[in-house]
Amino acid sequence: MPAIAPFGTWPSPITAAAVAAAGATPQWLDVVHGPGPVHGDRDTGAGPAVWWAEARPAEGGRVALVRIGDDGRAEDVLAPPWNVRNRLHEYGGRPWTVVGDTLAFTHWDDQRIYAAPLPGGSAGADSDGRVRPLTPEPAVPHGVRYGDLRPGADGAVWAVRETATGSRRTDVSRDLIAVSRDGEVRSLAATHHFLTAPQLSPDGRRAAWLGWDHPSMPWDETAVCVAEVDGDGALGPHRVVAGGDGVSVCQLTWGPAGELLALADPSGWWNLHRVSLAGAAGGTGFEAIAPVEAELGGALWKTGARWLAPLDRDRYAVLASGRLAVLDTTSGTLTPVAPELTAWAPSLAVAGGDVVGIAAGPHTENTVVRVRPDDGTVEHLTPEPELPPAEYLSVPQERTFRTADGHAVPAYVYPPRHPECAGPDDERPPYLVHAHGGPTGRNYAVLDLDFSYFTSRGIGVVAVDYGGSVGYGRHYRERLREQWGVVDVADCAAVARTLVEEGTADPERIAIRGGSAGGFTSAASMTTTGTYRAATVKFPILDLAEWTGDGGEVHDFEAQYVYGLVGPLPETIRRYRDRSPLHHLDDLAGPVLMLQGLDDEICPPDQAERFIAALEGSGIPHAYLPFEGEQHGFRSAATIVAALEAELAFYGQVFGFGTPDVPALELRR
Repeated sequence: MPAIAPFGTWPSPITAAAVAAAGATPQWLDVVHGPGPVHGDRDTGAGPAVWWAEARPAEGGRVALVRIGDDGRAEDVLAPPWNVRNRLHEYGGRPWTVVGDTLAFTHWDDQRIYAAPLPGGSAGADSDGRVRPLTPEPAVPHGVRYGDLRPGADGAVWAVRETATGSRRTDVSRDLIAVSRDGEVRSLAATHHFLTAPQLSPDGRRAAWLGWDHPSMPWDETAVCVAEVDGDGALGPHRVVAGGDGVSVCQLTWGPAGELLALADPSGWWNLHRVSLAGAAGGTGFEAIAPVEAELGGALWKTGARWLAPLDRDRYAVLASGRLAVLDTTSGTLTPVAPELTAWAPSLAVAGGDVVGIAAGPHTENTVVRVRPDDGTVEHLTPEPELPPAEYLSVPQERTFRTADGHAVPAYVYPPRHPECAGPDDERPPYLVHAHGGPTGRNYAVLDLDFSYFTSRGIGVVAVDYGGSVGYGRHYRERLREQWGVVDVADCAAVARTLVEEGTADPERIAIRGGSAGGFTSAASMTTTGTYRAATVKFPILDLAEWTGDGGEVHDFEAQYVYGLVGPLPETIRRYRDRSPLHHLDDLAGPVLMLQGLDDEICPPDQAERFIAALEGSGIPHAYLPFEGEQHGFRSAATIVAALEAELAFYGQVFGFGTPDVPALELRR
């Protein structure tokens, strides 16, 4: 018989330190071929090897570069202090590539591109074999950034260069560049304010890239640009051959027959299209290939993301709403593969006819996997992270909730779970409503140790894909157009109310939590609804008018994002004030815990600090934890531990249960 104990007090082996230790996250996976001409998946050198970058909280958040070695084990390619990361668009773009026998990568500390020899080779290094810089040191630290590295013509590295042109966060210009093996940097083109790096066609004659301009975000509208490559590797005049006019393209790739392919959404779903290189005059420039009513792409937050990889001339590995599938263009079928893996990072690659990528499931965290597409056989290339006993891990329940006006809202419910404890019969558990970031983001049905930290103690979690989330087509995404702070708040509240009405959650012990845009939704929910008793708000937006280019508290990539989310300025300025939590503190429904990185350039600490300063003396319990050296999202193990323990202590105080295993949290009034 389980021991009866109040919800929130169950003893758990899932410590905050255990959560941080399991947080080494693979990203930016690709397949590296040995030196020699590459033809499809075959080359004349060594066989294809799987490489990826890996964020490591235990190393202060350093991003290492890792590969599968000759013995089949993961090994580091670059030793500390190399940190394979960049600030392109502040979210970062693809930070490494291999050209011939040389590795090129960006280093976080100075944002320069560096070269290193491939393991066992000698190219790219100076006389004693060390890593050497390819691009010059900027006059101003981080004043020049590079990202979305790709193999270019004549052994060059192609990339996007981002240059600070003034003191404001929005004073930024961008161009496409080529960096030679000798470190010569040449500008290739500057067609739009925002760009992805060029991709060289298999015959070396053309390059293709995406561009877009404010006020569009890449999931609103992008243009497909193509240019001829001349004899010395320069680009001729570009042509916009497809896209624009409300069509978003999230990925370009050159197909097996040398054709240009795109994941584009003229139908309202990101689907596979062939791009006409003759141009878009008189049409969209797209030819749909095996159209399906499914989302095969995603939001291009980071340039270089890859949702599609060709398997052969007729079949493509794709991510359908984040799950692996094979699109057969001959039969027009979309066949799920390895359904136990419910979320894949947009880093698909193909090696020897198999799909390699980064995936997770309801019982597994992210690992590097190899999947045989014909029968779904899964091989884990990296050991699965050491996890607490399975009986302490909450398994997500996929559900669809309904708003009062009938809108469907997908969500993932993580109920409390413990092998030896149960709550009293007359008590319902507290619940945390988790609002994802973006807001053009989403949740997945995966094991989440952050959530299990709470559920194993008797606190339920529900992760809500409110209107505006990706994965459900453009129509669902655009439910949030000019409705941010309304639709997201209402959808989360509808989920919470349903959990209360069905007897799942305690109405007096519901909190909302989220970071970035989810932090805005959490704070806005606390000032506009009576649904919640508390909120954890992480690195948030709190004053919408100031989070614009004119307001000065936003970076360039998102400087006009709110125009589509809230409304055009200046004509809707009152709407900005009405929806900004910072201007409605008198309506705050309960205590707030604020967590903020002090080096955050996406949501700078200014707004969090004004919010907390305004609460001083208000009588509303609150706490503020600023973290030195942290940017947008927490990367250091020490920060992850401190933030999780503070959040548990916060709920204990607000909901009235003891938390003796974590440091006490002082709530000011």
